[in-house]
Amino acid sequence: MDAALEQETIEIARDLIRIESVNTGDPATIGDGEERAARYVRDRLAEVGISGEFVLPTPGRGSFVVRIPGRDRSAGALLVHTHLDVVPVDAADWSVPPFAAEIREDDRHGEVLYGRGAVDMKGFAGTVIAVARELARSGVVPRRDLVLAFLADEEAGGVWGAKWLVENRPELFAGVTEAIGEVGGFSVPLPTAHDGVRRAYLLATAEKGAGWLRLRARGAAGHASTPGADTAVLRLARAVVALGEHRFPVERTDVTTPFLTAFSELTGHDRPENGLVCAGLRHSAVPTMLTAGYKLNVIPGEAVAEVDTRVVPGGEAGFRREVERIVGEHVDVEWAQLNAPVVAPVDGPLVETVRAAVAHDDPDGVVVPYLLPASTDNKSFSRLGIAGYGFTPLRVPDGFDAFGQFHAVDERVPLTALRFGARVMRRILRTA
Repeated sequence: MDAALEQETIEIARDLIRIESVNTGDPATIGDGEERAARYVRDRLAEVGISGEFVLPTPGRGSFVVRIPGRDRSAGALLVHTHLDVVPVDAADWSVPPFAAEIREDDRHGEVLYGRGAVDMKGFAGTVIAVARELARSGVVPRRDLVLAFLADEEAGGVWGAKWLVENRPELFAGVTEAIGEVGGFSVPLPTAHDGVRRAYLLATAEKGAGWLRLRARGAAGHASTPGADTAVLRLARAVVALGEHRFPVERTDVTTPFLTAFSELTGHDRPENGLVCAGLRHSAVPTMLTAGYKLNVIPGEAVAEVDTRVVPGGEAGFRREVERIVGEHVDVEWAQLNAPVVAPVDGPLVETVRAAVAHDDPDGVVVPYLLPASTDNKSFSRLGIAGYGFTPLRVPDGFDAFGQFHAVDERVPLTALRFGARVMRRILRTA
């Protein structure tokens, strides 16, 4: 049974990678890839008698949602969601065709599946489809209702995917209390306090708030041949450097403390080194765009910087005060809308089910809650009162950076990792 499930997971993931569902974020460039991917999902599930609803809010942006009834109809339903769109590629940078779904032998990692979406996140979509097909063929009824959502437009904020469905078709998620999506579940080796190594499977139980702000500096305009000592450009430059170099302190909150405690107990150290994990422990404000001037020999009277911000849950007010202190009194801070953080319980039956599923296939593995510094469709589903978790299980070889595959050149995943994920998700969906 394992072999059939694992092979079908790989085959479906390859089929999905071959569908070029690229989302550039520009409506003028959208083709029909996401729509074709959603129809593919619909057809593969229909083969085993599973029907659902194909939703097309605008041409090319297709999603597919299905509900599988569980034994206990009074229990809250579990949503499992995966997006079908992928970010663009420059094929010239790749060593393999990015949409060919080639499998190649790797001396370090065995057979590896290459292709845009292998990790983000058509590999997981293939896993969910394969598990659902096996449930239908075997007649196994899950403990509670499962709502499976295969979504468009996540890579551009879910405007035509999760966000649109939440705002226009909330009945599709009636009774859902918890959700599983990205980003988490990939194994990370942690050196322990006793000179060994444990595999930590990171479970995203929260997401930082995401937003942006604008820094605006003003000064006297004039001829560049007679420079002033305090122009708008200089004021902005000082503020940008100060903010960009500032390292916000680690925030010990109800969200970050469980991870820090587990990390300390496992490793004997107080601070992790993983970049993604570290980013989740503190606020960040990263200048990304600068604008000033209209002619080389004219000192502009205004200079502007755009800043990406990520905020630890519960720290919004203190973050604003700190940013304004750092940039100083000569620069105006204009706050744009912040997508609020989302937080799910770090304990409970679903979390225990995830732990048990991992332990069954990796007795030495440990599930550790963490705070995701990025945003996923869980932010949209949280508006329906759904507690969202990031967990797409992959047991990857030591030295393979699964997080580093997101949006990367030569995106790839070891087949052993996909096989592991299929077994773990089958156990989760049967028993959650």
